Amino acid sequence: MQIWVDADACPNVIKEILFRAAKRVEIKTTLVANQELQIPASPYIDAVQVRSGLDVADGYIVQHLQAEDLVITADIPLAAEVIEKGGYALNPRGEFYSKSNIRERLSLRNFMEQLRNSGVETGGPAAFNQRDREAFANQLDRFLVKHA
Repeated sequence: MQIWVDADACPNVIKEILFRAAKRVEIKTTLVANQELQIPASPYIDAVQVRSGLDVADGYIVQHLQAEDLVITADIPLAAEVIEKGGYALNPRGEFYSKSNIRERLSLRNFMEQLRNSGVETGGPAAFNQRDREAFANQLDRFLVKHA
């Protein structure tokens, strides 16, 4: 099992949690982004820089992930592809995407995108906070105890 991180939009505090977890449980963790990333020196942590472009990092992750891998992403279409390939998807706010909730999340995402495209102001997600960080850390720990 490996952890993949859709790193372009991943909050730094989440990356730090992942770095500590990778070292603690000795699990390969790969950050994928279209920009250069600073990562700690560790045999368990790696970064891949892909070319710029829409969904290039997502495509790299989907192409390389194996069933049972964990992907950290807030990108719902990416999460759907991960689940389809037999992987797990956890967003930085600590919510697991699953076969039972991904269709609903995709539908809501598509609906909100249609509203925005028609000129409706929908606002964005709430600011990332301490509760989100804790929820993520707790979910990650539970997952690693079960799967690593």
